Amino acid sequence: MLPIDPVTVLLLILFFLFLMKFFNEPKLKNFPPGPKPLPIIGNMHILNLKRPYWTFMELSKQYGPVYSVQIGSQKMVLLCGYEAVKDALVNYAEEFSERPHIPIFHDITKGYGVIFSHGENWKVMRRFTLSTLRDLGMGRRTIEDKITEECEFLVKKFKSYGGKPFENTMIMNAAVANIIVSILLGHRFDYDDPVFLRLMSLINENIRLAGSPVVTLYNTFHSVMRWLPGAHRKVSENAEETKKFVTKTFTKHKEQLDVNDQRTLIDTFLVKQQEEKSEFASYFNNENLVMVVSNLFAAGMETTSTTIRWGLLLMMKYPEIQKNVQNEIEKVIGSSEPQSEHRKKMPYTDAVIHEVQRFANIVPTNIPHATTQDVTFRGYFIPKGTFVMPLLTSVLQDESYFEKPNEFYPKHFLDSKGNFVKNEAFLPFSAGKRSCAGENLAKMELFLFFTRLLQNFTFKAPPGAKLDLTPAVGFTTPPMPHLICAIPRG
Repeated sequence: MLPIDPVTVLLLILFFLFLMKFFNEPKLKNFPPGPKPLPIIGNMHILNLKRPYWTFMELSKQYGPVYSVQIGSQKMVLLCGYEAVKDALVNYAEEFSERPHIPIFHDITKGYGVIFSHGENWKVMRRFTLSTLRDLGMGRRTIEDKITEECEFLVKKFKSYGGKPFENTMIMNAAVANIIVSILLGHRFDYDDPVFLRLMSLINENIRLAGSPVVTLYNTFHSVMRWLPGAHRKVSENAEETKKFVTKTFTKHKEQLDVNDQRTLIDTFLVKQQEEKSEFASYFNNENLVMVVSNLFAAGMETTSTTIRWGLLLMMKYPEIQKNVQNEIEKVIGSSEPQSEHRKKMPYTDAVIHEVQRFANIVPTNIPHATTQDVTFRGYFIPKGTFVMPLLTSVLQDESYFEKPNEFYPKHFLDSKGNFVKNEAFLPFSAGKRSCAGENLAKMELFLFFTRLLQNFTFKAPPGAKLDLTPAVGFTTPPMPHLICAIPRG
């Protein structure tokens, strides 16, 4: 008997899966156009698996602002450019408010939490999250005081390097994470705390892996690849370790819970769990608590800290812009502590922060959406449950709204007299019912951390270093690894 080659078996299984899918799938009338798919792999052969949004941008030039691609057997609709994305997420907010089933994220969340949950569970958890964050001071003076206090620790840490080169990923992660940690858990961690460092490294690794080619293959050929080793296994292991930390933490909160003194989001959830008598009672379970806390920790740390890191890299790359920001800081704030109310008196700094967010393009593909019902959108029929990607890259780099979309150009947000001007295509937090729940907190953090750092330091590249503005690979897009020199000012 001949030995069985596992690769041959895998290919045969994939082929039969494709045949079953192909013959059972109804042909859709008036579905958005797109490139012709191949058997089994769909359009995967034309995709840049490391940076798929580059391919999607190119395809939109050929097929227009609403088109489709097929990854494996998964049909997805791409929305490109500010007009199409805003139309879908704002004017058809309800119709485009679901999340698709993405195997890697379902493995982690099991449908609980806020970011990747569905239907009524998502609505109840999002409502709870927004109201609790508001009650705990998000966007108000109470949280501003926490950010200002954290800025002190961050400046002290940067000063400890004495102007010598250092890598700032974990430091910036820790500073920003401490703000959301104070809301979730009621305290802050030291930057060198081993538990804190471990937690942040687990989240960082998962965000990198979630956007990797191997995980894309796993999401596409899940029924076969789940039996094989690979990055998808590592993602699940990391997520389990994070869940164990969160579970241990809220168990402590449960033991010390005072119904009349709710200081954290975990306290508020636990009280809801005890008193909820309404139709929503079943949603306040431990699984949702673990995932809501995990979601907020990851989202509250990663995107804001990555944006600030881009900001410092861009100041090193463009020292004249850095100097202009510092001049405005000296003029408006002097040596006082920056406060969020200073922002409206600082149009140039505000424009630079907006342009950092636009240029950094932190979540290039957006978090995918799905349709809640059959919808006719811009002349095309999109069935219920269709995977939809409102491409944020295409919004933040829309040539109709940004004069130099591929360059770092703060004048995108300034008029001829140097006044700050809003740009409607500035949607780094997405839009509609699934927009970022922490938008107000992130805006405050970006302004206070950025101005405090530039008030205290001039950022320079180490001697001989080349500054690369190519984004790294991942579900979000941080800068490539690099060293910075924080030279204390005056």
